[in-house]
Amino acid sequence: MNKVILVGRTTRDVEVRHGDNESIFARFTLAVDRRFKKLEDEQTADFISCVAFGKIAEFLEKFGRKGVKFIVEGRIQTGSYTNKDGVKVYTSDVVVEHMEFAESKGTSAPDDAAFIDIPEEMIAEMPFR
Repeated sequence: MNKVILVGRTTRDVEVRHGDNESIFARFTLAVDRRFKKLEDEQTADFISCVAFGKIAEFLEKFGRKGVKFIVEGRIQTGSYTNKDGVKVYTSDVVVEHMEFAESKGTSAPDDAAFIDIPEEMIAEMPFR
């Protein structure tokens, strides 16, 4: 199974291209914070290359601005090409199959914002603990 779920922010405005036969293609980089910080409390992130097609690319054309936080679901796709210098370059991208906003417009809560406490009676009913 090849499935990826990411939560992160776009590093710049999404690059959207229109092709033949009304096709549309979007490319962007998602900055995804790592779970653990470095010793000096410096948050580290991975910068993940993503591509989207069709309706998702249209969505990104409207809303894919720098700094927007998205939830991305997709699959990893690898490939390669030979650059102009004759060197073979290997690529890895997440092909986006579904995405949505990770926060509402105007939300400015810090990443370490506190969560509400779940009542004990609800915890007993949860299928996972």
